[in-house]
Amino acid sequence: MVRMAEIATLIVLALLIIGGISTYNNIKEAEINIGAQYGQVENQIQRRADLIPNLVATVKGYTKHEEKVLTEVTEARAQIAGAKSPEEMAAANDALTGALGRLIAVAENYPDLKADAHFTELMREISGSENRIAVARKDYNEAIKRYNVLISTFPGNLMAGMMGCSEVAPFAADESAHAVPQVTF
Repeated sequence: MVRMAEIATLIVLALLIIGGISTYNNIKEAEINIGAQYGQVENQIQRRADLIPNLVATVKGYTKHEEKVLTEVTEARAQIAGAKSPEEMAAANDALTGALGRLIAVAENYPDLKADAHFTELMREISGSENRIAVARKDYNEAIKRYNVLISTFPGNLMAGMMGCSEVAPFAADESAHAVPQVTF
């Protein structure tokens, strides 16, 4: 009878160890996935930023007196390169998006520029980059959600506490994105 109790105790102990190892591995996998998905966000934002010098050069030829907008775009692009955290990257991305919006508004005043094949191709590439960024941000936020659920629910919360894990904030939109745009004719 004592032998059966010892065997049962060993089986329960082995199951707890296996469960702990599995939970630990799941948490580490989720952490690694967050890093990989954030790398994709950075990759897509950098792709868009790399297109900016070509766009600025094309627009410069048509809009000699619009130097302020071109400077804003160039400065916003530089912020992307200097971003050191997801929060800084989000702020730099928002600044670049705003500057590009102002540049597009300027371009609307130049019919020859809008008809330029190089400008049109660059705008198509930037638009594609915007879509890629949106998908990468969605995937990154999904990885964060999976991780946060894993470390917040049983038994992951026990292991996460021992590992010193804490929740990760998602890549969030700028507050101005929540405002209703004003359209005037």
